Amino acid sequence: MATMTETKNSVLNDLIEINNDRIAGFEKAMADIKDENIDLKAVFQEYATQSRKFSQELTAAVASGGGEPETDNSFAGTMHRAWIDIKSLFGGNDRKSILAEAERGEDAIKKAYETAIKEGKLIGSAATLVAQQAVEIKAAHDKIKMLRDSVA
Repeated sequence: MATMTETKNSVLNDLIEINNDRIAGFEKAMADIKDENIDLKAVFQEYATQSRKFSQELTAAVASGGGEPETDNSFAGTMHRAWIDIKSLFGGNDRKSILAEAERGEDAIKKAYETAIKEGKLIGSAATLVAQQAVEIKAAHDKIKMLRDSVA
């Protein structure tokens, strides 16, 4: 049976992994953005930077608990980026498609944070950290959704 510390570290490592996925996803999107959507690069850069910060904070929380922090991306995140590559080959590189894929990624990270909080496996400073990050994740999600909804 897993100890409370192992359980906490597992939850935090899952969040590190999805933040790493988010960084890679936004970096991929920034590399693929054409001039007509250049304004999205600043938004995506902001959120990649946000996830780097979150990943560092979560890594420190795992390490302080004696755990081994996650360093990789998830299989699902890697597959999602491969799907974006395939989709862009067939013309899915317009503003609405870019923002729809970004929102899909934001849906995933928002859900991961909601699950981490709802399961109640985090206590003390780890719970506080995740709750604070979740607020910022929700705001980012809402901004991406608003941008997507504003495209005709």
